[in-house]
Formats: sequence, structure tokens, C-alpha cells
Amino acid sequence: MRDFRTLSIWQEGIVIVKHVYKVAQYLPPEEKYGLRSQITRCAVSIPSNIAEGCSRSSQIDFKRFLEIALGSAFELETQLIIMEELSIIAGDLNNIKLQLNKEQKMINSLISKLKANS
Repeated sequence: MRDFRTLSIWQEGIVIVKHVYKVAQYLPPEEKYGLRSQITRCAVSIPSNIAEGCSRSSQIDFKRFLEIALGSAFELETQLIIMEELSIIAGDLNNIKLQLNKEQKMINSLISKLKANS
């Protein structure tokens, strides 16, 4: 069992969650059950799946949960792009997208290392 709290990908995921919740506050009220709910659930899913994967005893299971976390990261990026394209939020989402891209690369790198070791 791994200590997820020590993983930089988990720590970065928590930072992303905090930023997404701040962004979500500025979404219009009619998006409460739409994009607001969707982006916060995706963001929370990233570090949550990393943590859950750490509890698994096999590398294969750990890798599977990392892949789920990566999928949530790409889903979140897509939703942020949609918010920009539809001008749903005033403000720049580039910083959060840069953080998200960094997280995606870090997760992908760990997945690659796990594949090479199996």
C-alpha cells in the first residue's frame, strides 16, 4: 500500500480541486446542476482515484485508477474549454488549464513507468 499523501500527483490534484471550486463560485446560478456540478465532480475525482489506486495491492489495479484519474482530468479540461467557448464565465482559465496539463503529464508519466515495470 502506498501513501497517497506523499505523491506529487495527488498533491497537485488537491490544488486543482481548490482552484476549480473557486472558479465554480463564479458560474451563473442556472449552471448549479450543470457545469458547476460537473467540473467540481471531475476535479474531486482526480485525487480521489489516485488515492483509491494507492490502496490497491497490484500495480495493474493502481494503473487502472491512474487511468481513471487521467480521464477525469481530460474531462475537466474539456468542460473548461466549453465554458470558454460559450463565454459562460468571465475571466481567464489559462492558469487552471496549465495546472491541469501539468497534472495530466505527471499522471501519464507514472502510468508509463508502471507499464514499463510490468
